[in-house]
Amino acid sequence: MHEMSIVASLFEILEAKARENQATKIVGVKLKVGKLAGVVPEFIASAFDIYKQDTIAAEAGLEIEEVPLKMRCRKCSAEIVQEDYSLLCPSCGSTNLEILEGMDLFLDKIDLEI
Repeated sequence: MHEMSIVASLFEILEAKARENQATKIVGVKLKVGKLAGVVPEFIASAFDIYKQDTIAAEAGLEIEEVPLKMRCRKCSAEIVQEDYSLLCPSCGSTNLEILEGMDLFLDKIDLEI
């Protein structure tokens, strides 16, 4: 499960930001996870709960916002938001699509107690 190594890297960032801001506690974390990010949000949440024990984020909540796949058709310029993995333009049937969103995994927000 590579989600554990992702969460380990996340905690390096969280702890650095907490030190940088002289925080005593991390109370909340928000991640944005794209549909094609290659991770399972439930596994990220489980890994987070395991990893946070005995850290400055021991009581922190985790919010995960799932970002749908957003594409633009290079043939007809239609913008498409897909909940599934279909890579076909519903307007013209083209497979010549540019992915705009939905591949990222990023830290969106950290709530600190100072």
